[in-house]
Amino acid sequence: MNANPSRSVTAHLATATAWSGTLAFWTGGLVRRRAGRLLATVAGIALAVSLVAALGSFLTASKSTMTKRAVRSVAVDWQVEVQPGADAASVLHTVQSMPGVRAAISVGFARSNGFKAVSGGSTQTTGPGVVLGLPNGYQELFPQTIRHLTGASSGVLLAQQTASNLHVAPGDAVSIALPGAPRAQVRVAGVIDLPQADSLFQKVGAPPQSQPAAPPDNVILLPAGLFRTLTAPVAAADPAALTTQIHVARDARLPADPAAAFTAVTGAAHHLEAAGSGGALVGDNLGAALDAARQDALYAQILFLFLGVPGAVLAAVLTAAVAGAGAERRRREQAVLRVRGLRSRQIAALAGIEVALTGLAGGLLGIGVAVLVGQLAFGTASFGADVGSAAVWFAAALALGVIVAAIAILAPALRDLRAVTVARARRQVGRRTRSPWWMRCGLDFLLLAASLLVFRASSGNQYALVLAPEGVASISVSYWAFLGPGLLWAGSALLLWRLATLALARPRRGLVRLSRPLSGPLAGMTAATMARRRRTLARSVVLLALALSFAMSTATFNATYKQQAEVDARLTNGADVTITEPPGACTGPSAASSLAVPGVRHVEPLQHRFAYVGSDLQDLYGVRPTTITTATSLQDAYFSGGTARQLMATLAHRPDALLVSAETVKDFQLSPGDTVRLRIQDARTKALRTVPFHYAGIVKEFPTAPKDSFFVANASYIAKATGSDAVGAFLVDTGGTHQKQVATALRRRLGTTATVTDLTQTRSTVGSSLTSVDLSGLTRIELAYAIVLAAGAGGIVLALGLAERRRTFAIATVLGATRRQLRGLVLSEAVVLTAGGLAGGALSGWVLSQMLVKVLTGVFDPPPETIAVPWAYVTATVLVALAAVAAAALNGVRRSHRPAVEELREL
Repeated sequence: MNANPSRSVTAHLATATAWSGTLAFWTGGLVRRRAGRLLATVAGIALAVSLVAALGSFLTASKSTMTKRAVRSVAVDWQVEVQPGADAASVLHTVQSMPGVRAAISVGFARSNGFKAVSGGSTQTTGPGVVLGLPNGYQELFPQTIRHLTGASSGVLLAQQTASNLHVAPGDAVSIALPGAPRAQVRVAGVIDLPQADSLFQKVGAPPQSQPAAPPDNVILLPAGLFRTLTAPVAAADPAALTTQIHVARDARLPADPAAAFTAVTGAAHHLEAAGSGGALVGDNLGAALDAARQDALYAQILFLFLGVPGAVLAAVLTAAVAGAGAERRRREQAVLRVRGLRSRQIAALAGIEVALTGLAGGLLGIGVAVLVGQLAFGTASFGADVGSAAVWFAAALALGVIVAAIAILAPALRDLRAVTVARARRQVGRRTRSPWWMRCGLDFLLLAASLLVFRASSGNQYALVLAPEGVASISVSYWAFLGPGLLWAGSALLLWRLATLALARPRRGLVRLSRPLSGPLAGMTAATMARRRRTLARSVVLLALALSFAMSTATFNATYKQQAEVDARLTNGADVTITEPPGACTGPSAASSLAVPGVRHVEPLQHRFAYVGSDLQDLYGVRPTTITTATSLQDAYFSGGTARQLMATLAHRPDALLVSAETVKDFQLSPGDTVRLRIQDARTKALRTVPFHYAGIVKEFPTAPKDSFFVANASYIAKATGSDAVGAFLVDTGGTHQKQVATALRRRLGTTATVTDLTQTRSTVGSSLTSVDLSGLTRIELAYAIVLAAGAGGIVLALGLAERRRTFAIATVLGATRRQLRGLVLSEAVVLTAGGLAGGALSGWVLSQMLVKVLTGVFDPPPETIAVPWAYVTATVLVALAAVAAAALNGVRRSHRPAVEELREL
């Protein structure tokens, strides 16, 4: 036992007090003497933390935005169809009592044998149609269902296409033929459009492939009272001709994530069907919209991983490089501390202080930067996410900052603390430095080979990065496809390191020649210095190359996406402005001259017919091959079997040539030159007429055409064969400007006789929530951070490396080196760094861009023919990196001019 416990306690207290003083003294010394290095490390950690916090918060906000947009895009959340034999009033009561239902209202549907109207002394009739009975207040509850065009907004409303078919306007009379009921006459109060006719007239409960190909052409909307009066005889004569639907508006709070919201909505729909005891079938429009949004959300998550994680990793590597630049100094300090009697555990604790200091300071600074970026770029510090989600991401990013600091500072310090005996140290003196283990085993080549194999497997035609079966709650992502770009990034970095070290170690003559214009007689010494420091210099080259590669690949992906979004909009709309004629219109190509309003450069007529191939009905487009490209763009990627120019020339020189979709070619086993007999309606006899064509090539995409199966042929050949040159649409070229103004002028001129759409309107509607909102914000964050990373990789690491060599410069000065020679030594190293970094970054960035675009083909619609390189951004990034390198080199030159005695005294 201790004979004097009080003395022992006093000794421990004294020891603890002394150790506390040592910790405080060490911390103060770090702040005073290593302020520059600490700030550089803090900046690197802050960059990683702010990038993760910003991207994580933005990803959460993006998913929430997708959910909100999906909800807003739906006119009627649920269409609950009352099943035969069920009581409509009872089903309505059940629906209204369901949790989350804000409003529910009954709508009647009746099948009509046709409509008839007398206009201008002639009688116009239509084929079968649909009559809807809408109760009072329907348009207030579901405002997106109906768009008013002309006349009154209540009463008997006629769909635009029906009004065009009957040649009637508000005030005219239309008679309705209902099965089992006498023909009834109503007076039209207004003409309307049904923007969401596809969902309104869906076959409730049927799978997507069983839905009608198109909504009905002829529709009349009646007030509920008039509808009940007219359909009363129908209920007795043909009950199957009447259907009752309950349209539902929901107000239940949904999860922010589209996948979770989809699960919640579909679960509620199934609960309603179960509560209805078979009397109700739910058409879940809201669930269908969320089903599409959840796939967008997964693609956003994939883009976050593909484009965001490399930036955070690069920032962490940059931090490690900054901390590693002072490794030699840290080892000398540890040796001094050992001589002073500190144990390994205490020295590790001192390193832990630096970790805590830099990790917490960098983490808090990074969160502050993220908040500032969110406020300036998006108007909210949380990037649009709720406070709770943003706080989670900020906390995770702060923890990441401490981890990065521990890896960059504590891990090397612990490694250096390993006991090395004097005898072992002596044995290592003069021993040739061995290459790293990964160079000896060829890890870089293995990674690149594995990257190629994964890329080939994940970029095949049948490969799906995201698999989201429609209507199925489960959804899967093939995350292993990330290995391709990831292995390429790591393998190219290691390969560049190998090449840089080999280039600096062996061809001494080349380095001497490169250094002589700058360092003169010290060229040999400069080459020898770079060869001796080849690993440090190679690390700087790799960091600069990775930063430039990251910036280039991110910017190229973004530019390619913008390019394809524009292509998609043009494919959907057809041209700058498109005028769509209703079915049955007899407008010919000569009508194009009447559409020449101010701002129009060219009007191209486009035929649209329907043709049977076998028993399959497909769209048929007739074009003028010599002028079609005047109003719209045709890319070679749209075709197979020839370029766009070649296939249009084929249509021009051989009028019976036919371009067929790939699906039809596969289904009917067609070979080039085969005769394809299409059955097309003859304009004179109204009967189907067989017209022979010859298969000349494959068309994958075409302006205004659907995405599945269709034909493209010569318009003059179709007109001659069918006896009609009727046009389905006019493609209007405005030179890429003033589309809205031209479209407005055409709407005023044409009235309700045609539908006019412009490119700006289509551009905002065809994109998914991912394309139209989130990718632009994601890449804005990425591109800004990429420039900062490039500047840091180019300048900070070089500056810190030069700062560590002040002793070398001082000794060279004592030995007689002039300022010009020292300046040449520094600038030679900067030139080598810049040349290697730019060359490696350009090559790896180009390859990585190609791989990213190919692997993420599912994000593009349609897939790109060529990638788009934003040269302005790439040039700006390179200039920023060069400026950072130049600033670091010039600062190193200035520091090398300090008096040698003063420099050596400080060191």
